[in-house]
Amino acid sequence: MTTAPPVRLPERVVDQRHITLDADGITLSARLARPAHVPPRAMIVALHGAGMSSAYFDGPAHPETSLLAVAAELGFAVVAVDRPGYGASAGQLPYGQGVVEQAATLAVALRGLAAHYETGAGIFLVAHSFGSKPALRMAADGTVPGLFGLDVSGCGDEYVVPPTAPSTRAGSWKLNWGPLRLYPPGTFQSSVDVVAPAPPRELDDAARWPEVFAALAGRVRVPVRFTFAEYEAWWRRDPSALARLRGRLGAAPRVLIDHQPDAGHNISLGWAARAYHLRALGFAEECLRGRRRAGEGEGRRT
Repeated sequence: MTTAPPVRLPERVVDQRHITLDADGITLSARLARPAHVPPRAMIVALHGAGMSSAYFDGPAHPETSLLAVAAELGFAVVAVDRPGYGASAGQLPYGQGVVEQAATLAVALRGLAAHYETGAGIFLVAHSFGSKPALRMAADGTVPGLFGLDVSGCGDEYVVPPTAPSTRAGSWKLNWGPLRLYPPGTFQSSVDVVAPAPPRELDDAARWPEVFAALAGRVRVPVRFTFAEYEAWWRRDPSALARLRGRLGAAPRVLIDHQPDAGHNISLGWAARAYHLRALGFAEECLRGRRRAGEGEGRRT
């Protein structure tokens, strides 16, 4: 009589859960994903755009589009945060916060995050659209512990048309989405969990961004990558505009500007999301390698 070998159930590779972060009494909701059985290589912190939520990064219509899943599978911890005025903080901040206030609130929350969760080699910011604005402000202010790089999509420094213009009213299809074929079936049905009211203070702040960015850009001292979608309609991305964008970031050790084919403004909700996320994580790997080389150089000089 032979005995069948025991059935081995597949081990859970990714630990994913909802968490909250405290920012001096302001409660921010977030989604955490991390490798289940090994320490994370680093912590990816993802910040969504205006009128969205942290679900933007969680593959609402198709698992292939999830930043949380692919980052955790590649060994990173990743936290997608509902920015101030969204999610759990919407009741506390019914009017939201502007860029400066959001950067301060998020910085406090991320310091708490680093104190309670393993961040590996440090924190890398992935930010979309309006979320890129407090992210760049935090990078300029140096308020994020262990920040080693920043990946920005859907944000530049020169608007094609001001966000206060009548043609940019909320829900403008061309500005936010582009062709339907760019998105998995069910994207717009699943958007109930993704879309959230944009607080008025951040909308009021949006029009001032070109001047705000010009003032802070020279203080960003970590590598930065900008990605513009093929069908991006909010931002200027002609060669002269991109040269000015790069030139303003003179203190950053590296500035990379990429273009994502077959994508609209909301890159992480479309079929191109996985390609974009892998490129963003590849840039994080490059930043980590550059940091290690710099550390090795310092060690040889001492």
